[in-house]
Amino acid sequence: MGIFSRFADIINSNISALLDKAEDPEKMVRLIIQEMEDTLVEVRSTSARVLADKKDLERKIERMQSMAQDWHAKAELALEKGREDLAKAALIEKQKVTDAVTLMENDLIAVEEQIAKLKEEINLLQEKLEDAKARQKTILMRKKAVSSRLDVKRQLDSSKFDNAMNKFDQYESRIDGIEAEVDSYDLGGKSLQDEFAALEAEDSINSELEALKQKMKKPAAKAKKSTKA
Repeated sequence: MGIFSRFADIINSNISALLDKAEDPEKMVRLIIQEMEDTLVEVRSTSARVLADKKDLERKIERMQSMAQDWHAKAELALEKGREDLAKAALIEKQKVTDAVTLMENDLIAVEEQIAKLKEEINLLQEKLEDAKARQKTILMRKKAVSSRLDVKRQLDSSKFDNAMNKFDQYESRIDGIEAEVDSYDLGGKSLQDEFAALEAEDSINSELEALKQKMKKPAAKAKKSTKA
């Protein structure tokens, strides 16, 4: 069963209220749009049939008016020939045709009113459909933004990130230890060989620390880019 039971349900519907009550707003707005589009096709199909009926009625009126004129001409001819009886009969036929034309013209007025109403309904349906599609775009954009934020949160809260930070702290602690060892040599005096050994050890640790910093910059930059998007 559809969301709407008749055309009036669509026109009087509150899309925001329907989406607020829905468990899955994205699915609900798709269903709303589908039903509106189906209804619009039906209304346009009805409008096309009524327009065809109007043209057919107009052609019939035109033919009947031509017949009325023909009977009028025959009545004039009969009078010219002195046949008043035939003239009277022709005028009677003309009256019949004229009465039929009057009925058809009334029908034509009703058809034109129906066409105007259908046109109004089509415009209202299109407005509602455009509103629903705008809501759909908003929902999809919000969903995409939330998904991006969730991905960033997951990356920032991941154990890999925590492990990397722990390693970073460990390397800093090792550097602190080396620096303390160097300082202790400065206090107690050390050989030239010891000083070069300390420098080499410090360079190795600094290189490893710099490599770790560069490695950690990549996920941080990626997370920042995802947040901006």
